[in-house]
Amino acid sequence: MRTEPVAGESPIIQFRGELVALGPIKRELLPEYQRWINDFGTVRTLGFMPQPTTLEAEQQWYDQASVGDDKTFTIYELTSERPIGVASLRSIDFRNRTASYGLMIGDPDARGRGYGTEATVLMLDYAFTALGLHSLYLTCYEFNLAGQRAYEKAGFKTIGRRRQCRWMGGRLWDELLMDCLATEFESPHLGQVFAPDLPRTSDR
Repeated sequence: MRTEPVAGESPIIQFRGELVALGPIKRELLPEYQRWINDFGTVRTLGFMPQPTTLEAEQQWYDQASVGDDKTFTIYELTSERPIGVASLRSIDFRNRTASYGLMIGDPDARGRGYGTEATVLMLDYAFTALGLHSLYLTCYEFNLAGQRAYEKAGFKTIGRRRQCRWMGGRLWDELLMDCLATEFESPHLGQVFAPDLPRTSDR
């Protein structure tokens, strides 16, 4: 059952683009997160085994994600405030200023609309501008053409591949390694937020 926003109650939004907005993961959305991860059409492009995921297992994920070191956001369609997926930074290494990136657009009807691309841009902005990281990387399977396009549009580049390591559709496919550097990215949103105050021109 699809989760719709309660009338008169808006989710917490931390930053937004033109199409999507990002906010904290919510316990109330656990049935929605569980529905997404049980959709084999969704997990075929992720690194997860296609298998039944119980609400209890999803609760364990939420408990860890909500208090751990990873930075995980719910993605909302901006106009409707409907939750459509999650995006996260994992394996954050502040000493070396690196992290890995993961994205899941859970609702099938939210795919192919540019939401994944913009969510990725927002997460790059958060990683580089708010957290001060320098390098973000991800893995994407060779058959995931839509994912490759979205990541490339957002600023990622393919830098290598692991050959024939993913079985899908009766054959083995390569796993692509992609990355983006802060020096290759210009902040579209958070640069205006995380900016030093300008000197006042009067005593007021």
